[in-house]
Formats: sequence, structure tokens, C-alpha cells
Amino acid sequence: MAINFPDSPSTNDTHTVDDITWTYDGTVWYISNRRTATNYGAATGGDSSSTITVSGESYTLLEFTSSGTLTVGTAGLFDVLVVGGGGGGGTDGTLSTGGGGAGGYREYEKIYFDTNQTVTIGAGGAVNGTRGGHSRCGQPFAGGGGSMVSHSNPRQGASGAGGGYYTTPAVGDGVSGNDGGSGGLYNSGGGGGAGAVGGSGSAGVGGAGGAGLDASAFRGESATTTYYAGGGGGEPNANGTGGSGGLGGVGGGGDGKINGVRSATAGAANTGGGGGADGAAGGSGIVLVRFKN
Repeated sequence: MAINFPDSPSTNDTHTVDDITWTYDGTVWYISNRRTATNYGAATGGDSSSTITVSGESYTLLEFTSSGTLTVGTAGLFDVLVVGGGGGGGTDGTLSTGGGGAGGYREYEKIYFDTNQTVTIGAGGAVNGTRGGHSRCGQPFAGGGGSMVSHSNPRQGASGAGGGYYTTPAVGDGVSGNDGGSGGLYNSGGGGGAGAVGGSGSAGVGGAGGAGLDASAFRGESATTTYYAGGGGGEPNANGTGGSGGLGGVGGGGDGKINGVRSATAGAANTGGGGGADGAAGGSGIVLVRFKN
């Protein structure tokens, strides 16, 4: 049966058909609950499984670092965290290029699943123009980060790439990520992060990547233990100091070009971190699913 969703929805609008309620997250409609669903379900899948404690209650946490299937054994509610792949940093033989934007970061609470869900992990973007790949768990979705083409074309994404040599930075989607930072005469901006805009470059110093978000509470960890989706650092135009990656070390550091040696750092795998300028790839995304035991 086709579902006729409302035209031009706003974020968090809901639409109910029979006993299923859908919610619009700014990008897609997803099943958010059923009127009769009050209990958590159970499932298997992913690359690792662990028991965690959240607010005094026991949960199972499934961690997908590669694409696969969430196999639903008991229909019910699930909490899902989705992080897209980070965008690649730019590279240019002469002029400064911006850091890659972080992948999108989205948390979905009490999503109803009654069938198996396909899980896709977004790849990190390659250098010089490749955006990060989208990640999803069924309908729950997070977009890939923006990338940088040469010094003059920062691309949009969940978070935008930083601006290069006198180039305006790219914008983020405003839902799961932020704008990149501005570049200037002898520097470039950092890519935007899920938690903050990218930093602007200054004389001889690349802008820092925008901060990621703290996922520790979702994972049942102490605060500040695990961050995802930090932006990639920018670079100076000559010998100087590359911008640092986004908070938590999940974004790649920018190239300092010390004595002409390139030293850009890639975004870490399964963090959604943007790649550092000049010439580093973004990090792949991740999907986490948890349910009460």
C-alpha cells in the first residue's frame, strides 16, 4: 500500500497510517512508533555485541562497522545512532585547500522495527572532491560529509568542507552537521563537525576541524569517552601549522607542509571524521543499535 506523506514537511512532523506513526527527520520519513508498542524488541547482527548500562538499566549494544543486516528476533522499540562517512580533504600543488566535513550524526530513540533492517555504512570520501557516503539502518539515516575540490570548490554535505584560498566555505545541512570554516590568503578553514562549525584559518595556521559530538551516553560510557563526526583540519599555504582535527581526534589534522613535506591525517575509520587538508581521506561511518535486556 502506498503511503501519501504530506508535502513540504517540517522536521519532527508526524504522519499516522493505521497503527503506524512516521516521523520526518529533515531528510526522510521513518517509523517512529506504533500506538501499541511500549516494550523494547531484540535483535542480533553487527560486528560486535556488548552489554552496557544506561541510567541504571541493562541494554544490549550492537555495533556495525561494516554494512550488514539487523536481524530482528522480537518486534519492538530500538534506539539507533547513525554516523555518515566523512568527506575527503582537498589537495592543490600551490594553494591552500580546506578540510573535509564530518559525516552526519543522528540519534533516533524508540524506533519501531518488526522486520529485519538493512544497515549501510558510509565510506569515507577520498581526497580532492569525494563526499562521504551515507549511512542508514532501514529508514534512520545520516548523510556523508562535504569534501574539497582543489582550493576553490568546497562541497556541501552533512557538514561542509572548509574554505580554501580566499574561498567561501561550504554549508552543512543544519540538522546533523555544521558549516566549514573560512579560508584566507595563506591558510584554509577546517571542515565542519557535527557539534560545531569549522575553525577559520589565520596567518600561517590552518583552521581547526569543527568539534564532533559525544556519543558516550548512548554507548553507556563515562562522558567524553567516545566522540564521532569531527571535521578535518585546514592547512597553511606555506610552511606553517596545520589545523587540528575535530574534538576527540576523530577528524584528520591539516597538512603543515613543513619543509614541503605533506603530513595531512585521514579521518579515523568508523568515526565519520573529515579528512585533513592537504590530501587525506575521510573516515568511514558507523551504526549503533541498542535495546533493553
